[in-house]
Amino acid sequence: MSEELTAVPWDELLHVCVQCFKACGMSDDDAHLLADTLVQADLGGTHSHGVMRVREYVKKLRVGGVDPKGRPVIAKDSGACLVVDGGNSMGQIGAHFAMNEVVDRADKQGIAAAGVRGSNHCGAMGYYALQAARRDMIGIATTNALPTMAPWGGAERILGINPLGVAIPAGNAYPIVFDAAFSGSSHGKIRIHHQKGLPLPEGWALDSQGRPTTDPAAAIDGLLMPIGGYKGTALALIMGILSSMLSGSAYGTELGNMEEGPRAGEDGHFMAAIKISAFEDVDRFKERIDAAIDEIHNCRLADGFGRTYAPGEKEFLNREVYERDGIPINGETLKDIAAAAQETGVDVSAYAWF
Repeated sequence: MSEELTAVPWDELLHVCVQCFKACGMSDDDAHLLADTLVQADLGGTHSHGVMRVREYVKKLRVGGVDPKGRPVIAKDSGACLVVDGGNSMGQIGAHFAMNEVVDRADKQGIAAAGVRGSNHCGAMGYYALQAARRDMIGIATTNALPTMAPWGGAERILGINPLGVAIPAGNAYPIVFDAAFSGSSHGKIRIHHQKGLPLPEGWALDSQGRPTTDPAAAIDGLLMPIGGYKGTALALIMGILSSMLSGSAYGTELGNMEEGPRAGEDGHFMAAIKISAFEDVDRFKERIDAAIDEIHNCRLADGFGRTYAPGEKEFLNREVYERDGIPINGETLKDIAAAAQETGVDVSAYAWF
């Protein structure tokens, strides 16, 4: 497949996505939030959680059982701890609502957390963790995922890769943002390599027999490889428990499978916020974070490396370039967005990048 990329203005891309989601029955605000989570992922270079998912989401909203008008509500309120029912809305709607609640409560009580049930796929976790970081808090967000990984030593899809997002505010530096699953890569990144006709890096995937592979087609039919061996599968298990069992949502194989897809309204998430000023002077904390980042930047380099980065820094640097020059989108993703627009009756004839 072609590796040709088209630079797409981010605001135009956002507008098209918003219109597609509105045409599925979402409110203006919900459609904008959903589209923004995707475009922000692409702006950071995390294309596996970007607009390549537009057509998939349109299908969920139109025929996949997800309620485009679903509204999250607080199902259980224990002060600093709460359970949110997503109302079978898109996961981004419930996750954003839950983190907003958590941040407001942490502002009063120092720490707060929410389990979310009745939800769906919610995209990249850094988006929600940053909601807290912007309020001088440490944000933590995790979610369950369809089983694509085996327990260490196994060859059966039992575990989700269950990603974790953490955001820590800094002073003059970019915030520290960790946003990753506990596999060598995400299924979305493997799909991107398959679209481009590129081999996978070693350490990303196993075939259906549990053997390492660099063939994206074999990986799609096989297993994702955990990071750090047994440690990765243990962390995936823990994130799955936090994001599903605290709220009563589906865990692991209860959620569905890759062949048939997830069961609508069964996803779970977990959001938490820690107010820095409840523990330490905020300015002093940020100064120390800046100093820790400076240490990373000033570290003696290993052979073959040009510089060192703090977690999330590359994504912020990508954003500066892509906001100015456009987001590089591959042809397969543009075809999918065009198909989604056609399916929802959205006119995209004015955009030269289609």
